Amino acid sequence: MKILATARLTLRTLETSDAPFFLQMINDPSWIENIGDKGIRTVAEAEKNIEQGPVLMQRRLGYSLYLVERSSDGVPVGLCGLIKRDALPDADIGYAIWPAYWGEGYAYEAAAAVVLHARDSVGLVRLLGITSPQNLRSNNLLKKLGLSFVRVVRFKDDGSDTNLYSLEFPSRHA
Repeated sequence: MKILATARLTLRTLETSDAPFFLQMINDPSWIENIGDKGIRTVAEAEKNIEQGPVLMQRRLGYSLYLVERSSDGVPVGLCGLIKRDALPDADIGYAIWPAYWGEGYAYEAAAAVVLHARDSVGLVRLLGITSPQNLRSNNLLKKLGLSFVRVVRFKDDGSDTNLYSLEFPSRHA
């Protein structure tokens, strides 16, 4: 299901048929370094993760992690969307662009659309962002999107530090 469209991109819900691309994304060295190893190694495991993660979240909450495709040719370039994690009080924005497409502005374009979607369509009051302290590109992207650094937190199973960012949306009733 199409969720958002930008000048160059379409963001749509993930489907089990996206499992081969999803599997490549989450096993890319840059994903493992900056986001972590999900331990998913087969297409069947990727299908199960999509079903129990983004598909279920979309059904339950009305938002999830989306597939990012180029509008011109439908080529998948990454993932971007909203994620509600048990370890955080509010939804956070998540994104990853396939390394072959880095430097083309796709991460910002997709993420900026998701921020507006979070505010205007989903109705979030606050949006969080998390990233590894050493991931300078991601830290800079969160700031460019208007999120402010809050503090370093440790909530991952491996005990590593994570930068927490936040963006408060103004009340619509003010």
